[in-house]
Amino acid sequence: MAYSEKVMDHFANPRNVGEMEDFSGVGEVGNPKCGDIMRMYIKVEGDIITDVSFMTFGCGAAIATSSMATELIKGKPISEALKLTNKAVMEALDGLPPVKVHCSVLAEQAIKAAVSDYYKRQGIDPEPIVGAIPACEECGCEI
Repeated sequence: MAYSEKVMDHFANPRNVGEMEDFSGVGEVGNPKCGDIMRMYIKVEGDIITDVSFMTFGCGAAIATSSMATELIKGKPISEALKLTNKAVMEALDGLPPVKVHCSVLAEQAIKAAVSDYYKRQGIDPEPIVGAIPACEECGCEI
């Protein structure tokens, strides 16, 4: 499999990696059956994601997509972060091999899961805002 220079850079030098202690929301997606598990933390002030970090157990593509996703939502309003698609993550990384597309799906789902948790902590039903977080399309595991 050929990976782009951006994928290799985000794998070798991941941005925003680590646990966050004072998070506003946290989401975990994936399944040990897939082999990839992502945990994404967000810090929200007002409506802006002021800080974001992740912990990912998985392949290089999973780490790279997590890293890129955090870069793409940091400093953005929640509404903009929720519009981030797995395709946008892949484009920002200059593509992924077809067998690794599910990693970008997990990154998109991790953001939605973290925002859902944020809204739950605020006493707000997240589903009308975030939508349902479906099963992983690639392997069928529950996210």
